[in-house]
Amino acid sequence: MHLRTLLLTLFLLLPGLVAANDPLTIAAASDLRFALDEIIEEYEREHPDDAVRVTYGSSGRMTTQIMNGAPYDVFFSADIAYPQKLRAEGHALTEPEVYAIGRIVLWSNRMDASTMTLEDLTRDDIRRVAIASPTHAPYGVRAMEALKSAGVWDALQPKIVNGDNIAQTARMVQAGGAEIGVIALSLAEFPDLAEHPHHLIDDALHEPLTQGFIITRRGEHNEAARRFADYMHGDTARDIMRRYGFVMPGDDLAENRSAEAATAAP
Repeated sequence: MHLRTLLLTLFLLLPGLVAANDPLTIAAASDLRFALDEIIEEYEREHPDDAVRVTYGSSGRMTTQIMNGAPYDVFFSADIAYPQKLRAEGHALTEPEVYAIGRIVLWSNRMDASTMTLEDLTRDDIRRVAIASPTHAPYGVRAMEALKSAGVWDALQPKIVNGDNIAQTARMVQAGGAEIGVIALSLAEFPDLAEHPHHLIDDALHEPLTQGFIITRRGEHNEAARRFADYMHGDTARDIMRRYGFVMPGDDLAENRSAEAATAAP
């Protein structure tokens, strides 16, 4: 009788034990492509028994995928509104947490974007301007808001081309699909792109890019999900994020702006 009880108990616990040993699967907004890759590399070095798999894409599309049962344990969104939606609808184990504030820039590998303003995008020599799709990419929404605030959104309609996500938007400019684009600062700071100077767009022109994450319901029994969530709050991850231009929770945004102004000064 005791043996049967023990076997039954082990059988009931088995799904949790197996899940705890599964690889950690992460869905992440594409603005994190370079920063998060570095963080994962450091994390796996410090936690060699944890295997991490990450998929990058637009926050809106990934939210839909998670709602439809996509196998992600952790979701890093470019807009905290998406994790909040997942939490409200029962798809998140944890409350959404802010992990960074993002910024947008003008970037081009064909012209000096650092000398340009949003108003310059209406010039005749600029035929195409790339932004991420405002339909499901938060960086596209913020680009649209900034262009509207600058009073050029309507004039730019014949020129605008959309990337599915912000990384695809950057690649579109790189490949010549547009002369210039509004992309994430975190991508413009990647060495390959940083060879070409960018123009930091005034964040007063758009709503904040408040980025948030959750552990999903699927990640409930995966201990690596909690370890990685904790790791994102540590100095190593925060320093990497800052290096890619993110403003971290607890950082003084006014001080960040002062540092930007000092960097931009001749």
